[in-house]
Amino acid sequence: MTENTDVVVIGGGYAGVMAANRLTRRADVTVTLINPRPTFVHRVRLHQLVGGSDDAVVAYQDVLAGGVRLVVDTVTRISAAERSVTLAAGGTLDYDYLIYAVGSGGAGPSVPGAAEFAYPISTLEEAQRLRPVLDAAPATARVTVVGAGPTGIETAAELAESGRTVTLVCGGVLGPYLHTRGRRSVAKRLAKLGVTVVDGSDAKVRAVTRDAVRLAHGRELPSQVTIWTAGFGVPDLAARSGLSTDTLGRLLTDETLTSVDDARIVAAGDSAAPSDLPLRMSCQAAMPQGARAADTVLSRLVGEQPENLHQSLHAQCISLGRRAGIFQFANRSDVAVWFHIDDRLGARLKEAACKAVHKQLADEAHKPGSYSLHRMAGGAAKRRQLLRAKRAGAPAAADRAA
Repeated sequence: MTENTDVVVIGGGYAGVMAANRLTRRADVTVTLINPRPTFVHRVRLHQLVGGSDDAVVAYQDVLAGGVRLVVDTVTRISAAERSVTLAAGGTLDYDYLIYAVGSGGAGPSVPGAAEFAYPISTLEEAQRLRPVLDAAPATARVTVVGAGPTGIETAAELAESGRTVTLVCGGVLGPYLHTRGRRSVAKRLAKLGVTVVDGSDAKVRAVTRDAVRLAHGRELPSQVTIWTAGFGVPDLAARSGLSTDTLGRLLTDETLTSVDDARIVAAGDSAAPSDLPLRMSCQAAMPQGARAADTVLSRLVGEQPENLHQSLHAQCISLGRRAGIFQFANRSDVAVWFHIDDRLGARLKEAACKAVHKQLADEAHKPGSYSLHRMAGGAAKRRQLLRAKRAGAPAAADRAA
């Protein structure tokens, strides 16, 4: 009789759900997914929740394989030596293999007053908390969005399109990832929506008060509602559990996404740092990593050497309200190039991407092993170059526990 293997997946986001679904391709693998919420958060739609055009949640039955056991709880500690996880509600769960996919959240602003008076929106609960605040605020209330990455841009555009008076404080440059041409396109759309963009060296936030945002050199922006989108962090579960992490707290792995400390622990998504060269935080990276993490476990079960990470990012799509957007193309090293698609077609491509994420997870749930984007060629040569450069000046990795 074939021995059953228990795999615990921590985190029910894009990476965790993909990994859990893929693991069900083997009947002798029991998969348990631990997540603090009973519903899947479609995180790329959180700005729409804030704007009131979507609730940003999906029933797990729509994206999670029926054979996966869902445990609604939070893991407080991982015991690698005992191969078990401790749950907040009490008790432990044992595992043969663990997939660490806890995702990311807000970085926790250190700016004075931000924690008290600004509203982060990096999680479902934070976005839900902000929604009634906006509903209660007068239509003329000034709204300030701090942070000009994709979340900040999308939130500012969404609110301005609904008639809000919005200021976007960049803290530097608008859309740092974007090519200069793409940035100009985004700036043009934001101006059309009436968004005031504050960028440049003077756009650093020094303090937040109940009714204002204070910038460098003493400039003060009136703000009845301040939304904080600057920076992301990861849960400290790995560090608290004594596992090796990078400076941000992401679990350190090799190129197969296996922990540098323990071959029974595999990571995927925003909380993974393969070879201390993590990919850009995004669902675009998380889902292929989830598939790769599952394949690593499945390879070990049959005594095969897992494949190395073989993945690159080639674009970033940003919605600019419901009627415009930008699809910024990039090269195989994930550097933005001049070519982009904007306006209405850009919006349609962004919406298609959001729907594709849902479909890919659902397809993998119904037919485990069907997802293949993590095997696409591209970026491998550049990554090997980066790894060689890094290893040339780094000490040898510690032996991994069996």
